[in-house]
Amino acid sequence: MTRPTTKWFWMAGAAVLAAGCASAGARSVGGVPGATVAPVAGVPADTTAAANGAGQVGAVIAGVARDSAADQSALDSLHGHADLPPRPATPLTPTPVPAVGRADTTVRGEDVQREAERLFGRDEAKTILGANDDAGAVFDIDVTTFSANRRVLEYLEFFQLDARDRFEIWLSRLGRYEGMIRERLRSKGLPEDLVYLTLIESGLSNTAVSRARAVGMWQFMTSTGRMYGLQIDPWVDERRDPFKATDAAVSHLADLVERLGSVYLAAAAYNAGAGRIERGIRRLPGEPDSVSDQTFFQIADRRYLRRETRDYVPKLIAAALIAKQPGRYGFTEIMPLPPLVFDEVTIPDATGLDVLARLADTTVAALLELNPHFVRGITPPGRSVVVRVPRGTGVRVAERFAELPVNERITFVDHYVSQGQTLSEIAQRYRVSVAMLRGANPYLRSNALRIGQRIIVPMSGRVVPRGAWSNPPEPRIRRVSTRTRYRTVSSDGNTRHRVTRGETASAIARQHGIELTALLEANDLTMRSVIRPGDVLLIPGR
Repeated sequence: MTRPTTKWFWMAGAAVLAAGCASAGARSVGGVPGATVAPVAGVPADTTAAANGAGQVGAVIAGVARDSAADQSALDSLHGHADLPPRPATPLTPTPVPAVGRADTTVRGEDVQREAERLFGRDEAKTILGANDDAGAVFDIDVTTFSANRRVLEYLEFFQLDARDRFEIWLSRLGRYEGMIRERLRSKGLPEDLVYLTLIESGLSNTAVSRARAVGMWQFMTSTGRMYGLQIDPWVDERRDPFKATDAAVSHLADLVERLGSVYLAAAAYNAGAGRIERGIRRLPGEPDSVSDQTFFQIADRRYLRRETRDYVPKLIAAALIAKQPGRYGFTEIMPLPPLVFDEVTIPDATGLDVLARLADTTVAALLELNPHFVRGITPPGRSVVVRVPRGTGVRVAERFAELPVNERITFVDHYVSQGQTLSEIAQRYRVSVAMLRGANPYLRSNALRIGQRIIVPMSGRVVPRGAWSNPPEPRIRRVSTRTRYRTVSSDGNTRHRVTRGETASAIARQHGIELTALLEANDLTMRSVIRPGDVLLIPGR
């Protein structure tokens, strides 16, 4: 039997804590809270044990799904905040301030002071508007110059009132990853306070999925993620890996800063695409000798950008102000989660994370938190991958895995519901009982199965045949862009490409030997835009 190799990966910080949603029915082993009892050699192969293992995975997945849904609700409110109707007046709600000029969204002079005092009180307003040393905070992005922007003040209020509960959780999560992200940014010569982009992108959720199907802490679309080296397939989605996704995001941001010459313009381009930002700059009157962070506010004030992008930098500034000094904004009970520390073990074939959790004497939730990129809770069949386990357990896991019978590596498979299927039919297919399916899938409603719904199926210690692995269905994506199917451009040398099933923008660009950015700009697309079969894309001349 292949013996997995082990190496140690050290990160500064405290030891791994168990994730908030502990596994159902977990008990303590050897002083490790929440660890499940199992023989040293592996996992019991009886039906009850298999059902319990699958039930733990199902419970944790259900818990993560609920938490992600709460995050997404807050994020949707954040991204749609500009279009929400005004709330009834409250003591902390600013009264509307007339804009200066047709497209000016900045409040000036006494209006700024009154707006800030109404939100935060007279003394605190002075500190906020200056973002000065009296606040005890030093920023490496230009917060001071732009903290008086009306949208910054409104988002400060939004984070403190509308999204307060989730923002507290996001600030706690920041402790998990802030040191790692800052180190990556520093290595690329970028401002470390760009770490706060993760607050407004995803709330530092590795499982976040936007309406446009952007995934993970850094909200990568599939094409952009692959362009920066992230693996994305039915088994592994490295957009959900906080370490690899951070490396990709930092490289992407570095490319944008180099191309656009400004941190805030790069941040806006992260949201909307570099081409859209460059077109906005070209529309500015005159011929600017250089660009700066002020350039972003110039094109935003003239409404050369979509509302979400115009608000993107104000959101970042507001999030940075609070995250740098949470106590000043009423977030006085934040308990930062400690950084993740772990060993790495090479696993040669399909193995459930619940099985590896037993071998490590830890919880399923802890293993899933360390390995969110294994989207099915199982390592891929037929290839070796590296799995993170709590620090200090790597050797033990490797030794126990070497003694583990092949038929005990998998306690469950996942089944995706097809049209017309019932729970009893699914149970018969896998030779399990309906009760076992219910036990492994909390909140399952047998009379309301959805096409494509994932169901955890206990395997009762059997070797999983290749035919039992099914791939998730293609997601049904609602188009979020209002663009037409294609544009007609009268330049010579242009051709058109009709999108077929499974094609991505990056693959089409490679096929035609052009840069992805050129393809996106020619079709008025961004990194977050969605293409689907039947769309016709303009291929610009090389």
